[in-house]
Amino acid sequence: MAVSFLFSWGGTALLAATPALSAELPDAPALEVPVRCRIGAECFVQNYVDADPGPGMRDFACGRLTYDGHKGTDFRLPDLEAMRRGVAVVAAAPGTVARVRDGMEDVSIRQSGGAPAGREAGNAVVVDHGNGWETQYSHLKRGSIVVKPGDRVQAGTVLAQVGLSGNTEFPHVDFGIRHDGHTLDPYTGKEVGTGEAPACAADQGAVPVPSGTLWSADARRTLAYRPSAVLGAGLATEAPKAEVARNGGYGGRPLPADTPVLGVWTELMGGRQGDRVTLEVTGPDGRRLFRNEGAVPRPLAVLFFGTEMRKPAPGSWAPGPYRVTVTLRHGDETVLREERQVEVR
Repeated sequence: MAVSFLFSWGGTALLAATPALSAELPDAPALEVPVRCRIGAECFVQNYVDADPGPGMRDFACGRLTYDGHKGTDFRLPDLEAMRRGVAVVAAAPGTVARVRDGMEDVSIRQSGGAPAGREAGNAVVVDHGNGWETQYSHLKRGSIVVKPGDRVQAGTVLAQVGLSGNTEFPHVDFGIRHDGHTLDPYTGKEVGTGEAPACAADQGAVPVPSGTLWSADARRTLAYRPSAVLGAGLATEAPKAEVARNGGYGGRPLPADTPVLGVWTELMGGRQGDRVTLEVTGPDGRRLFRNEGAVPRPLAVLFFGTEMRKPAPGSWAPGPYRVTVTLRHGDETVLREERQVEVR
């Protein structure tokens, strides 16, 4: 008899004695991506299942995109504005809606202090796929759930939208899968909280989804592991503030050419200690106007950089497109390099 952690409907971990999971996974559904957005551009895998059964934390690829005891896969949005526009959460496989909860407010635990006991998962949907298989979709947007218990769904059927309900600090859907009450890592097919921690010589870069995965062939290509990503970057008319950027306050609008200061900002996920982050700004004439570099002080799930750029000469900023380039380096390796364009008028 093995002791396993199980999800309750409320999202609270409960201890229960359950039979050990077989090495084989009979009738396992082939899972499709449970969100309707472009992975790596419009949404990101922020946290994977914790593959370390002890007090440590490691994702399946020996990276740090997880936290101790995490049992799901978090598909996050870059900011609250994306959540307000609406991003669909869809069924990962055919099945029947088993349970639904709605009505909880979309608010970060930084403001709320945490969800009531038993409601940590927030607004949520559970789909029964038969033969003991269930998937759960948590932290959904209030009022967005469009299914009810008993509804039949196919892979890709819209269930709700990504939200901020329950115990969460950023807009995302926590996707979980269970078989006969055992929670599994969809990337490896292994039961959560059992076995040994992965043997890791060092943090890895982008790696393919391993054999034994529960993801479909299409999903495996889409969900290749990315250790780092640019969640956002751009310019502002003030010294950039993380809370404004996370609310979507710095995107989508041209900036006035007479602003005295242009703030330069980026938010990254997956930075490793010692990584170098470079921010560069190029003006409409192609000349570099600004360059700033800093180091990641410690392993961080999310890291915000903000600084200011003064006008190089009296008068207004030259009108036209400005390019903000973000580069992340791990030692001599360039992990990522991305550009964002902002119009100044």
